[in-house]
Amino acid sequence: MQVVCRDGSGAYAEAARRALPDAVQVTDRWHLWHNLGEAVGKEVAGHSSCWAKAGPPPQDGKRAQTTRERWHQVHDLLGKGVGLLECARRLNVSLNTVKRYARVGEPERLQRAPQYRPTLVDPYRDHLRRRRSDDPAVPILHLFNEIKALDYQGSFNLLYRYITQARVEADRLPISPRRLARLLLTRPDNL
Repeated sequence: MQVVCRDGSGAYAEAARRALPDAVQVTDRWHLWHNLGEAVGKEVAGHSSCWAKAGPPPQDGKRAQTTRERWHQVHDLLGKGVGLLECARRLNVSLNTVKRYARVGEPERLQRAPQYRPTLVDPYRDHLRRRRSDDPAVPILHLFNEIKALDYQGSFNLLYRYITQARVEADRLPISPRRLARLLLTRPDNL
């Protein structure tokens, strides 16, 4: 039995089929791992709204509203038997955007977990959480002065944004889809 190792290219598949019609075609380890990583990344991103519930509440701004409206428009047109390409033309969006909206069953699946970068406030999160649970009406200026005494080096505006984004109350900071996919694909002894 002959084995041909190749990537996912259709041209290579056809060439291997013509040259060795009875050979078994397999993919190499790198492409297998790469394709798995891409598939896991897409699936994790598609479910990011699931773990976003553990973090700060999703923003309900103009972008979220537009996403919900566009999802309903796409699914209404598809329900009427309109094709994907015609949906894209009617809604004046790209075909890939229509495909992405058509793939998901509800508009909430299109919302992503907010992605926050680490800030200077993070080391004081437990203190802020404790203080806000003891006294929910504590002014932010008092909290600022307290953590300033604990060697906080950031600005008042940074603390204000941190608190108004509900990052203090979140059970845990949300993780980006890319990072979660990486953790899922990393060998446990390398974590």
